[in-house]
Amino acid sequence: MAGKDRLSVLMAMMDQGVIPVFYHPDADVCRKVIQACANGGAKCIEFTNRGDFASHVFYEVAKYFAAADPSVIMGVGSVLDAPTAGIYIANGAKFVVGPVLSADVAKVCNRRAIPYSPGCGSATEIADAYELGCEIVKVFPGSSVGGPDFVKSVLGPMPWVRIMPTGGVEATEASLKAWFKAGIVACGIGSNLVTKELLDAKDYAGIETKVRETVALIRTIRGK
Repeated sequence: MAGKDRLSVLMAMMDQGVIPVFYHPDADVCRKVIQACANGGAKCIEFTNRGDFASHVFYEVAKYFAAADPSVIMGVGSVLDAPTAGIYIANGAKFVVGPVLSADVAKVCNRRAIPYSPGCGSATEIADAYELGCEIVKVFPGSSVGGPDFVKSVLGPMPWVRIMPTGGVEATEASLKAWFKAGIVACGIGSNLVTKELLDAKDYAGIETKVRETVALIRTIRGK
């Protein structure tokens, strides 16, 4: 990718269609998993802000990819407050995702032209997120707030919104078809994509294959 400005990052997220959501306390494991995802066609990765010293792990990984593979776009998830967003942006995050909507996080991200995808569970929250300048809104937890039917219902009166569900999206044809036919622009998938079995086996080639198959499946569903 030529650049990592706000618009380029948003376009990359929508183009690949699936954002791998991943965290591991070992920076070396993170590097290998993220490179596998990038090799499989998912260069936008959401590093989950969980665990002690997660921001330090993120810094190590983001710094590594800035030199080793600048095409990788490191984002951060599970961000609840503006100070945390600021730390990760300073450490190289190119997009920020959260489980809830925070006006303070939106303000910090807007100041730095960083895409912010807050977690929303109602039409009102989605409308509020757009008022705060969020171009892609995360629906969370996707399956609990109504699944694909919720997306369809929201897009009826608000066809301009771009929705990215996380939680309840599986890397299967049936699940992805239901969500994308409902009108989402991308989805976040965690352990259903980078599975525990593949991680435990250190099967990074298997992760790459799984990601490549998922990206290809989404393109087929979209008719690309």
